[in-house]
Amino acid sequence: QVRLVQSGGGSVQSGDSITLACAASDKISTYLVGWFRQAPGKEREFVSAMHWLGTWYTDSVKGRFTIARDNAAKTLYLEMNSLKPEDTAVYYCAADPRYTGVYDLAGSYQHWGQGTQVTVSS
Repeated sequence: QVRLVQSGGGSVQSGDSITLACAASDKISTYLVGWFRQAPGKEREFVSAMHWLGTWYTDSVKGRFTIARDNAAKTLYLEMNSLKPEDTAVYYCAADPRYTGVYDLAGSYQHWGQGTQVTVSS
């Protein structure tokens, strides 16, 4: 059972940057890994994912967010630049040892971090 522990987040101004980290209890170098977010009153939505077969982003964050994986440190990152108020949400990291071809659904991930709040004010 892989355990994911998140760090980072906080309150920033529009245009600022934040990097989220997600430390895994075991190696996740071959896992499908991803980031999701959930804004108040909304469903959890896909943000970005990474596998050796590719890297994917939702359209609203392309060019602003970067997903990265430090395999040696067993850590997943989400670098978020040019933040906007609409990026305000609780962000979750996720991982699964299998990749079935679907990376943007929460059901594709078995392991989840505890979530971390990101608040962007205008």
